[in-house]
Amino acid sequence: MAVIHNTELKPSKLELLAVWLPSRAWYRGTDEPELAKAGGFRLDDPEGEVGMEFMVVTDSSGDEPVTYLVPLTYRGAPLDGAEDALVGTMEHGVLGRRWAYDGYQDPVLVAQLLALIEGRAEAQHQNQSDTPDREVTRAYSGAGFDPAVLTAIDDEDGTELRGPQGTAVRLNRVLRSTSDLPEGATGHLSGAWTAPDGTATHGLFAVTR
Repeated sequence: MAVIHNTELKPSKLELLAVWLPSRAWYRGTDEPELAKAGGFRLDDPEGEVGMEFMVVTDSSGDEPVTYLVPLTYRGAPLDGAEDALVGTMEHGVLGRRWAYDGYQDPVLVAQLLALIEGRAEAQHQNQSDTPDREVTRAYSGAGFDPAVLTAIDDEDGTELRGPQGTAVRLNRVLRSTSDLPEGATGHLSGAWTAPDGTATHGLFAVTR
C-alpha cells in the first residue's frame, strides 16, 4: 500500500516537469510550460520500495491548452542504467532525497501497469492512502505481456512499449476526451481528469494490441 505523505517537495513535481517536458518528442507547448495538475492515480509496488504515480497535467503555454499523461516513479536511490530516464531529483520532507524517473522506462512501473491492464492490480487514489480509484477502468482479452521484453519508444503522440511479433502497449501522452478504440485493440486503460474549462472528462490512457 502506498502511503501518501502530506509534506513539501523541493523542487515540486510540476517544477521538475516544467524543465523535463520540452525535451520530449510528444510535447507541444513552448520552452516554458505553464503547468497545472489535472488528475491522475497511483499504483502500489508489491515490494513497497518504489513510488508510482500517473500524473495528468495541463500545459497552457501554447496556442491552446494541452493535457498530458506523465507516469513517474520515485526512488530512494538512482536506478542503475536509467540515466536517460531521469526526470530530476527532489528533497522530500519525510523520505529525504528522491530520484524521479520517466515511469515507462522503469521496470517496476511497467510490470505493474501490465498487471493493472490485465486485471491483476488495482489503481489507487492519487491523494489518499489505501483508497482504490474507481474512475480508472480497464479491459483486456489478449495473452499476457512479458514486461522484460518490452522496449519504450517515443513518437509525436505518445510512447509505445513494443514486444515481439507486433504486440505493444500504446500509451497516450497527449490525452483526448474519447473512448473510441483503434482497430485491432486487445485491451485498454481509461481514466478521468479535469479539463482546462473545469469540467470532468474521461478518455483513454493506454491501448494494447
